[in-house]
Amino acid sequence: MARDRADYASTRERSLGAWVQSVEEESPAWEAGIESGMRIESVNGHKLRDLIDWRWEADGASCDLEVFDPRDGGTYACELWREPGEDWGIHFTDVLFDGIRTCVNACQFCFMSMLPEDARPSLSLRDDDYRLSFLQGNFVTLTNVTDEDVERIIACRLEPMNVSIHAISPDVRRTLIGPHAQRGIDVLERLLAAGIEIHAQIVLCPGVNDGPELARTLDWVEERPAITSLAVVPLGYTRFSRRFSKSFSDDPAAAKAVVELIEPYQERARRELGTTRFQLSDEFYVAAGVTVPPAEAYDGYPQYYDGIGMLRSFLDDSAVFARDHAGELAASDADLKRLDAEVLLVCGEAPQAAISFFCGLWSPSGRVRAFPIRNDYFGGDVNVTGLIVSKDLLAQLPSDLTSKVVVLPEVMFNFDHVTLDGDTQDHVVEEIERRGGRAVIAHGDPEGIVSAVTQSLG
Repeated sequence: MARDRADYASTRERSLGAWVQSVEEESPAWEAGIESGMRIESVNGHKLRDLIDWRWEADGASCDLEVFDPRDGGTYACELWREPGEDWGIHFTDVLFDGIRTCVNACQFCFMSMLPEDARPSLSLRDDDYRLSFLQGNFVTLTNVTDEDVERIIACRLEPMNVSIHAISPDVRRTLIGPHAQRGIDVLERLLAAGIEIHAQIVLCPGVNDGPELARTLDWVEERPAITSLAVVPLGYTRFSRRFSKSFSDDPAAAKAVVELIEPYQERARRELGTTRFQLSDEFYVAAGVTVPPAEAYDGYPQYYDGIGMLRSFLDDSAVFARDHAGELAASDADLKRLDAEVLLVCGEAPQAAISFFCGLWSPSGRVRAFPIRNDYFGGDVNVTGLIVSKDLLAQLPSDLTSKVVVLPEVMFNFDHVTLDGDTQDHVVEEIERRGGRAVIAHGDPEGIVSAVTQSLG
């Protein structure tokens, strides 16, 4: 299946250009003879920088292409036609054709500066590309955006843009981000003036941009309605950090203070706009010992992939799935008893409570349980599922997995099915099977987990 995401942590050799990954049969591109492995050089005379150019230039009923065929080294003209609503049928190997724009900042909290020395080089690529902000929701600082880029964003209405603010006082921004900090605010103000919708983010660092500085930043955001959501997420640090050795996950009182500081802003937004707008990541509520807000407080989860509302969504989805599929879950639990089998749901330490809640709904007999993995590879306060590595997983799983189904979250593998410490999905599965277990890869939602286990048990 084609991917419409940037492949910027790949272990494979990459080549610049609009390379065709696949072509749908019977599509206009298929009928014109375009095949996997070819490269689109231009559309209607315009060179392609990225998927945005492709969508913009190939928006009509027809388009003229220049196509490079590596089999003979020739470049050929090609005209495509399509019916209203029909897709061209071309899927590319990447969404960026001219390479990723890298970061010019020196952020104190940059996770890339806290990686182990033996981490593979592709993990240390510090992307800060406004196109990935639009195409796949990456947060960017806008500090490396040119005036031409700004005009493109406005002219093409590339919105919403996901922008990291972090702090608003110039001196605090320079401390956090580096000498280019002001450029990001200047560009952001131009986008806001043009009516570009913004989803913003603050990475909150204890003693740096919290307290009074956080209040100043919240005040600034509150005055700019084009910023339709603001995510406040805590600093995450590893054992390799030279700057930080604690965060809000280590300080319940500090986490609760953040929750209490942001509440008046949330209340005003709900009263005046009908949305919560100011959103705290799940970690603050967990660290503070406060119940995560109800679903309606998350405004449709616009910042879900920034860790905003994931726990609430999973808890609610679990309850709904258990209600609507009670018979299926009961039958599954009975099968596990009959087979004398057990299901281990691998997760990070952070979501353990939510995963355990789902396990209780699925199997009151206790045949399904959460299996949290302590992150020794990164250390620090890293405890999320997406950063689980093979080394920790295999060290902490039992040596005897007989009669156990180990559910591996697909989020711990990249596009190449490789873990962050460089192990392959196939090897992880083989090792679990060598220990007598059965490994299944599952999406993180309740339905995906149950479906994967049911298929595995036959």
